[in-house]
Amino acid sequence: MLGPHFYNEAIRKTVIGFGTLFNNIEHRKYDNTGAVIEAEKVPLAYGPQNKFLTRLEQNPTVDKKVAITLPRLYFEMSGITYDSSRKIAPTQKYKTIIQGEDEVRIQYVPVPYNMEFELGIIAKSQDTGLQILEQILPYFQPNFNITLNMIPDMNEKKDVSIILNSINYADDWDDNFLDRRSIVWTLMFTAKSFIYGPFNKSDVIKKAIVYESIGDKNQSKRATKLTYSPKAKEDKNQDGVIDAADDALVISTDDFGFNEGIELL
Repeated sequence: MLGPHFYNEAIRKTVIGFGTLFNNIEHRKYDNTGAVIEAEKVPLAYGPQNKFLTRLEQNPTVDKKVAITLPRLYFEMSGITYDSSRKIAPTQKYKTIIQGEDEVRIQYVPVPYNMEFELGIIAKSQDTGLQILEQILPYFQPNFNITLNMIPDMNEKKDVSIILNSINYADDWDDNFLDRRSIVWTLMFTAKSFIYGPFNKSDVIKKAIVYESIGDKNQSKRATKLTYSPKAKEDKNQDGVIDAADDALVISTDDFGFNEGIELL
């Protein structure tokens, strides 16, 4: 079997991070003098394009007294592919020391995956669609980086590059005055993200033992046992003396020395 259960939410965090980029876009209307007469935040929802276009074409009913409002933004993840160009040796690990918990967390390097996203702009007029589009395009040249807190327990944060791949335009209005016109701009993106495996916990190493041989190899050869442990430089427990009790309270960020012991074997 592959191993015990784990769920780091790496894919979910990438989806949320992508959607958050577009949750503050506004649509404004102006009068003849250029003054703003109306400003509204463009709604953003997760789902496929067909869902919103079908809802747009439906007539109001008793349960749905109004049709879908425009303009509107939608997005969805359309695929995941492995990115061999960003591959790192799978045997590499990294460690994080958790302060206050006296433990080290160890995890293998993440696996690079590209996640494909589709972002759509649905508008009822050309100017509205262009107004929203121009609030997005200048930030992608063609990529925009976001920072995601991938593994909070490991204090692991990653910069994820969002790349704009293509822009498509569609206007399905065919001069039928009984149908609502919808202009759709479709933007395709690639997020160069990562997927993580489980992490393991271990205690902080506070004592090292080294065995050495001294003397000539053929005669008078002696073995020694060297021991090293952290030595406190300040009164950690505030009892007026610096002793072994303070040594036990030393953490990795402290300024400490070493207790050294030598034993002939």
